[in-house]
Amino acid sequence: MPEGDTIFRTARALGRALGGRQITGFRSTYPKLMREHDDAALTGQEVTAVESRGKWLLMHFSGGHTLATHMLMNGSWHIYRHGDRWQQPYANMRIVIETDEYVAVGFRVPVAEMHTAESLQRDRRIPRAEIDVLSSDFEAVEAVRRFFAHEQEDVADVLLRQDVVAGVGNVFKSEVCFVTGVHPYCRVGWLSEAQVRTVIAAARKLVSANVLEDSGDTIVTYGGRRRRTTHESDPGASLWVYGRAGDPCRKCEAAIRRRIQGPDARVTFWCPQCQRMPNGTDVDG
Repeated sequence: MPEGDTIFRTARALGRALGGRQITGFRSTYPKLMREHDDAALTGQEVTAVESRGKWLLMHFSGGHTLATHMLMNGSWHIYRHGDRWQQPYANMRIVIETDEYVAVGFRVPVAEMHTAESLQRDRRIPRAEIDVLSSDFEAVEAVRRFFAHEQEDVADVLLRQDVVAGVGNVFKSEVCFVTGVHPYCRVGWLSEAQVRTVIAAARKLVSANVLEDSGDTIVTYGGRRRRTTHESDPGASLWVYGRAGDPCRKCEAAIRRRIQGPDARVTFWCPQCQRMPNGTDVDG
């Protein structure tokens, strides 16, 4: 599933291509979106802003509506110039937004909804800006409070809760726990307030480090950019623990462990030496 850094970069590229431009064409395979377009046509309106909210992408229009999309596992947005060949088959198209210069195509986008300002505010699935780790409005003190509201849950599971810290996904979950020395199976209630603050700060730092200014390429695809949480330029050494089960830890050389965790059965990686449980026990990998 795309994480907050990917959605942020996608929103930035879409904003560059579409922002301030008049929409000349809109179509979708989703009947509800087309009915809403028939009632209040997007053609003739402008794209006023494109923003990310955790794993949601919001495209705002001058008529007051907002298109909210969530990529889940396989969705993506591409940007083309008119006449360019699409990199995915037409059958994967779900949404097309055209301007005089660009064509934005949502491929296999599984969740797409049109909102008013009021319905967007009411929708609890879409995080507020102050919960998004990449937002300048992020409220760290409130994030600590939200963390401790789940004191009986594992730290790694709480990091994935988009109503606690939006934008952290499975890769960053394991990496944040490693760089802070926190065992992913440690209960939140076993940590001090200072430790939780450190975990949240690390989440913001690692995700933010992966949204530095890019080359400005107009084609946006998921998976085209390798995440980096280490300081190594070697692509094979870009992550501390994620995807490295059985490999030696980059710090202590202990074998990295892997285990399925949480109610959604997400995979977790950790170092048994660098990340100790407060009670001295460990979890079998």
